[in-house]
Amino acid sequence: MVQQHATTQESGFEWLDIVSPLPEELQEIASRYQLHANALKDCLQPGHLPKYELIGDTSFVIVRLYTPDTPEEEADTIQELTNKVAIFYSEKFLITVHRKPLTFIDDIKADIVDTGRCRGAFHLLNRVVRGSLLTYEAPADILSRSLEYYEDRIFLKEKTQPVLKGLYFQKRKIDLIRRMLLLTRDVIENIDDPAENNPNTRDTRDLYVRLLTMYDTLSDNTNQLFNIYFSLASHRTNEVIRVLTIFSVFFMPLTFIAGIYGMNFDLMPELRYRWGYPGAIGLMAVITLGIFFWFRRKGWL
Repeated sequence: MVQQHATTQESGFEWLDIVSPLPEELQEIASRYQLHANALKDCLQPGHLPKYELIGDTSFVIVRLYTPDTPEEEADTIQELTNKVAIFYSEKFLITVHRKPLTFIDDIKADIVDTGRCRGAFHLLNRVVRGSLLTYEAPADILSRSLEYYEDRIFLKEKTQPVLKGLYFQKRKIDLIRRMLLLTRDVIENIDDPAENNPNTRDTRDLYVRLLTMYDTLSDNTNQLFNIYFSLASHRTNEVIRVLTIFSVFFMPLTFIAGIYGMNFDLMPELRYRWGYPGAIGLMAVITLGIFFWFRRKGWL
């Protein structure tokens, strides 16, 4: 479906917004605006990563925005968490192509195009790129709260398999979004020229830097939480082994004594002593108390 949101007569440039395009529609648009065939091919690939290309007088931009198709917590792939917007830009036109309706496109149209505040195709390009970046703000807050939840589970409650599994998918989401932002750097660098000192593009760059910093911090915190989880699990295992070792130290000499007098040789005089049995039990008690006080003195109990 092709929608014309701006015309040359009204805005000084054309804006075509194409949703779920048919190949025939794209071919007709490409022929009219002389779009490159390779860019058209990239435009149709649903999993294409962000990039910026200058082909003749037309800039070809791909950005990805966070619009998960499924609410499943285990969604962690590019196509499950993000959607692509392909943009063809020149001074005379701007064409946006995406596979499903996007709310932020309608908001941009209502905010600057319908009100006549749009200062040209480049201004609109910057708003579309900025709008795609803004979709990553809310997920950062959600992921941050999720990390706090997992911190509480790890430090204050029993460690269970779902905690580790959930933390793994958190890490996958954060790393994927961070990778999308890193790949978008080329787009930001090309639309923002520091020499021109354009406040709109500077705001977009500031937003990009802030988001990248947030996801860098989330990534670091997630990795640290993983390390803490495994360290606590290792510490817990060591505590169990320590307790078992202490028990084994107590029973080793007792088992030795019982083994010696359990052989029942005829020439073992202690077996016929009247006080042989109480003596053996007393010896075991003395050894046990000796080991106990020795451990207490060493601080192992």
